[in-house]
Amino acid sequence: MVFNYKSASKKQLKDEYNRIANEANAGKFLTKKELMYLPDILQLGEEILTFTSGLMDKNTWLITLTDRRIIFLDKGMLYGLKQEDIPLNRVNAISSSTGLFFGNITITDGAKGREISNVFKKTVKAFTNKCQEALDAINSPQSYTVQQIDPYAQLEKLATFKDKGIISADEFEIEKQKILA
Repeated sequence: MVFNYKSASKKQLKDEYNRIANEANAGKFLTKKELMYLPDILQLGEEILTFTSGLMDKNTWLITLTDRRIIFLDKGMLYGLKQEDIPLNRVNAISSSTGLFFGNITITDGAKGREISNVFKKTVKAFTNKCQEALDAINSPQSYTVQQIDPYAQLEKLATFKDKGIISADEFEIEKQKILA
């Protein structure tokens, strides 16, 4: 069952965020405001897979991976909210590097590369791996449903079109041969 972020109480949100943070070594350093704002921008049924925080454009951002997109949030004290989203199907690459205490994550969507620096080292690999799993899941052939087309149903529909005069007998025969081939 998917957690309902929109109707959850502050305590339930806090518990859920702690669960996610513990599960994936997720970093929520200096992003409490962003985490509390997150339910306002999530779509109905959207599931948070993991999150981390780091510096981007000289500000601390919350970077959230959902089952649909990557959300960048920066809720400043004076200037309001900055938000960027990348739908998962538009992400071209995700890469990372680590140093002694911190690391970097780079997310590229073809139009723009976003580099997040000063990400806690322990969260870099966990976030990057979770992103790659999500990308693999949406890009796998199993994620596409192949609809079987019933040739008999197609022929029946085609015959109805012929009977109603929508297509001629010759057109019916041509289309029938295509279906049977």
